[in-house]
Amino acid sequence: MDQADKLRNIIKANQVAPQPTARVITVTSGKGGVGKSNVAINLAVQFKRHGKRVIIFDADFGLANIEVMFGAIPKHSLADLLYQGMSIRDIITWGPMEIGFISGGSGIIGMSNLNRDNLNYLVSNLSELDSIADVIIIDTGAGISDAVLEFLVASGEILLVTTPEPTSITDSYSLLKSLNNHPRFENAGIPVKVITNMIETSEEGKQLFNKLNTVVKRYLSLSIELLGVIPLDNSIGKSIMQQTPVTIMDPDCKSSKAFKDIAETLMDIPHESPVYRKGMRGFFEMFVKRK
Repeated sequence: MDQADKLRNIIKANQVAPQPTARVITVTSGKGGVGKSNVAINLAVQFKRHGKRVIIFDADFGLANIEVMFGAIPKHSLADLLYQGMSIRDIITWGPMEIGFISGGSGIIGMSNLNRDNLNYLVSNLSELDSIADVIIIDTGAGISDAVLEFLVASGEILLVTTPEPTSITDSYSLLKSLNNHPRFENAGIPVKVITNMIETSEEGKQLFNKLNTVVKRYLSLSIELLGVIPLDNSIGKSIMQQTPVTIMDPDCKSSKAFKDIAETLMDIPHESPVYRKGMRGFFEMFVKRK
């Protein structure tokens, strides 16, 4: 064995095995009532069908949309991890198809008041999700609260849900404007992906996106792109009443097919993309940086 071979062996022996990194996708909206949580849940189902381990992090404190739509009531929330010493695995509730979800509860509100030691403890625990899940979908609250912006600033991949309702369009722009002006927003050239929901025709969905994009291009420095169009579908209302995701209740309806297309488009993003590099640890380390 020559000297070069010995050197290579020493380097190989001292290399640390790379840690698993989950893909973190944040779903948000400028206002309530646009189907944001419905999008989060049904995309989770589609990722699961492609063999991905999926966990939804319900950051919409004060509302219980995820648990209601899943028909599964969580026994614990993030607050139990922060204040009761529970582990991250203890607070995961398992819904249909073994899709996990974590209720933020009042714990998310309390994050802004945590000291650095507590935040580091939180990050250490939440980073375990990188080894539990392949995809983590964060369902934020609706609107432009400080809590929502903190999640968006920390995220490398944002899905913005909007509808043809005029207030939805204006509120979507207001959210993008607030994000663009946030002092800690790192615009790494990754566009915000827009999903137009409750759309009569595909063309209407594209026109809606173009209206929003025209204003964004004119006044903001960030970029957006159309990810997909979800049609107006009576099956979604029925699925909510049955507390079953529409992609499970009726996988062949038109909205389910749209969710399938959107999930497949997301999975087509090259694995070397920066969105895969953060993981849950990188996501929540952004909260630590505030202190």
